[in-house]
Amino acid sequence: MDLNTLLETTVTGLGYELVDVEMSPRGRTIRVFIDAPAKEGGIDVEDCAKVSNQLSRLFEVENIDYDRLEISSPGMDRVVKKEADFARFAGQSIQIKLRIPHNNRRNFQGLLLGCENGKVGLRLEKEDVELEFNNIEKARLVPKFD
Repeated sequence: MDLNTLLETTVTGLGYELVDVEMSPRGRTIRVFIDAPAKEGGIDVEDCAKVSNQLSRLFEVENIDYDRLEISSPGMDRVVKKEADFARFAGQSIQIKLRIPHNNRRNFQGLLLGCENGKVGLRLEKEDVELEFNNIEKARLVPKFD
């Protein structure tokens, strides 16, 4: 089983959502970002400790070599990766970077309209655009501070 599958299975088994995984260049540090959509207030220190303890034991059993394991909430500017996330966060501001330009642009920021049939809807200042989900390289929510 590869590391991502192992992490996905374990984190979801504990009742959390695996948002993202980052590895340092030589794989010595593993950063795991988790969320609990149903939990009011989001992830707290106890959630991170619970996942960290479980993953530490699992990595020992699976002989996964690493120096440091970091567990974190996705933060206010969370990464948006799955089609379901693009639907879930509809109505929020988002930054999107494309692999291949759309109308000579790779970077977009606007109001997320959702995701249907492999297309992500985005409201820009002057127009609405549809971007191919498979063409999205990176996407992050843009937090609003009042």
